[in-house]
Order: sequence, then structure tokens, then C-alpha cells
Amino acid sequence: MSGFLNNGVKHLLHVYRFRFHVFYSTAAAATSQTEFLVETLVNSLGFSQREALSTSAKVSRLRPRNYNPNSVLNFLEHVGLDKTHIKKVVSSVPTLLLCDVDKYLKPKIETLKEVGLCGSEDLVKIIKNSGCYFSTRVGCAIRQNVDYLHTLLFNDDFVAKIIKRHPNVFFSYAFHEVMPPNISLLQNLGFSSVDIEKLMLWNPRILTQKAERLKDLVDRVEKTFFLSRDCNMFIHGVYALAWLDELTVKKRLEIFRSFGWSDSDIFTLVQTCPLCLTKSEAKIKNALNFLMKELGYESHYLASHPTFLTCSLEKRVLPRHNVLKLLSQKEPTKCSLNLYTAVICSESKFLERYVLPFKDEMPEVYDLYIKSRMSIGR
Repeated sequence: MSGFLNNGVKHLLHVYRFRFHVFYSTAAAATSQTEFLVETLVNSLGFSQREALSTSAKVSRLRPRNYNPNSVLNFLEHVGLDKTHIKKVVSSVPTLLLCDVDKYLKPKIETLKEVGLCGSEDLVKIIKNSGCYFSTRVGCAIRQNVDYLHTLLFNDDFVAKIIKRHPNVFFSYAFHEVMPPNISLLQNLGFSSVDIEKLMLWNPRILTQKAERLKDLVDRVEKTFFLSRDCNMFIHGVYALAWLDELTVKKRLEIFRSFGWSDSDIFTLVQTCPLCLTKSEAKIKNALNFLMKELGYESHYLASHPTFLTCSLEKRVLPRHNVLKLLSQKEPTKCSLNLYTAVICSESKFLERYVLPFKDEMPEVYDLYIKSRMSIGR
């Protein structure tokens, strides 16, 4: 009996020793891989020790047995990215370091180049904004997305715009599988090819949902905004309500009522520009506070001039208001001091009409506007 127990104990000790050896070996290998990756990031890309450890930790559990980060770095350099660019994309998408270059990276870069996206800045922006999908979706899936967009008569320039604006959507969905039912639905409902192009550019994710949900969305636009499908603003209503549920819409409308807007004024606003409701509640309140309480605009005027509410208060309306305020001290001025006229100008036109002509005579105008733009940029 004692011999049997001794044999059992010996067996257990043998098992524990084996397991400890395996655990120790695995831990040692993982430590060695981490040290190798950290050393590569520090020496090859100029990461600090802290940055390298942080980046390595994000992929420590995902590392395949035979990954080669140097092959990824060499490939990225080969396609025209310098060390600064590569550091940016690796910091944003650490899983790039685990990629099989031939299977995941090379086919994607080649496809992007075919539609004209070959500049380093374009590639950096696309990779950073596509997240992990750039490093996980196989290259053939991306090729299928491009081919499908071409079947919709979209040329390379249009396809490139979609990818640049919405890389996360482009790399995360199989367009040829999820979009056809929605495209057919919209066509059957009377949407033109131009309308569909607009939706694709604004946010192709709208066309990746189930067709039943898209049909419900179209019905909601008619009921919420009282817009007919042949109205030019209808497609804007679809885009607006795609991200707003009924409760959110109700809350946004109540904000306007709290500032004394009549239902007639609200009706005019949403029919003229449904996108006004896509602003956050805080932004709507801040804009109405400034425009109505400080500047004295009436609701009926704002309802028919919705650009005031779609433009950024901090980035556009306030800086241009301050410029006009300074210019009003000079008589006579060579330009209109109407705020709406100033707000709807493009940046280049505003500079040309309201800032640069007064640079020498009223340098404070130039300094004020340039400083406001710089502060926004930060």
C-alpha cells in the first residue's frame, strides 16, 4: 500500500515539474518576444521605452508564433512611409506588427494605389482611421469592395473619396454582400443615383444595415419632417435621422421651443435643413443663446437662415462676428457687415474680403482672426 502511495506521489511530482517547466518556458519565450518587440520599436522607430512597452502590451496576447515585425516595418518603408509616418500608424494600430505582409498588407496597399491613394499622408490617415480592420481583413475582401463600387458606376476618384472619408466602414464591411438589397430598395422607392452617391459619400454605413431598418428610416423621414420623397432635402433627412432615434429628435425640438420658437418656425427649419438636428443638445443651446440672447436674432429669421445653426459657433460664427465688430468701428467699410453674409463665405473668401484688405490699415483685425484660428487648431 505504501509503495502504491509513493508511486502516486512520484507521478504527481513529475506532472507538476512538467507543467512548471512548460509554464516557465512559455513565460520566458513571451518575455523574450516582448523584449525583442520593445527593442525594435525603440531602435527602429524612435519610440521611448515607455511608449514601446505600452504598444507591445497591446499586442502581447495576440502575437502569433512566427510574427516578424521587421518585415512589416520594411514593407511600410518600401511603400513610401518615413519613420515618423510609420510610428504614427504603429501607435494607432499596433496589430499591424503582427501582420503577414503578403496576405494582409501588400494586397491592400496595391488596391489603394490603383484608385489613386498612394501618397504617404493618405495612407497614414487611412490606416490610422481604419483601426484593427486594416490589419485583420484579408486583401481580397478589399478588392471586392472596390469592384462592387465600380459596378455602381463610381469612378476611381469617387471610390478614393469614400475610402479616405470612411476607412473604418470600407475595411469592416463586405459591400457586395450587405449593400445590394439597400441599393435596390432605394431605387424602388424613387431615389436617384445622385441621392445614393450622396449617402455613400456622407456615410456608407447607412447602406450596410438591414433593408427593413432602412425602409423604416425612410418612413420616419416622411413622418418626422413632413418631406416628400421628391424633395431635395429628403436625402438630408435620411442622413439626419439615421443617427437620431425618436426620443432624441423630441429632445432637440424641445430645446427650440424653450427659446420661444413656434411650431411654424421649427417646421420651417427642419424642412429647410434637417441636419440642424444632428448637432448635440449643448451645441444647439449655445448657438441659440448667442444668436438670440446676445445678438437679438428672431426665431423666424434663424429658421430661414439655418447655416447659422449648422456652422460651428466656436470655429466660424464667433471669430467672424468679432472681425465684423472691429470693422464696424471703421467708416465707411468696403464690405458688407452682415453676419450671415460673412458666415456663409468660404475661408478663402472671408480672408479675401474681410481680413487681408485691412491688414495694414487695421492690423488688429488680422491679428484677432489669425489668433482665433490658431487657438482653434490647437
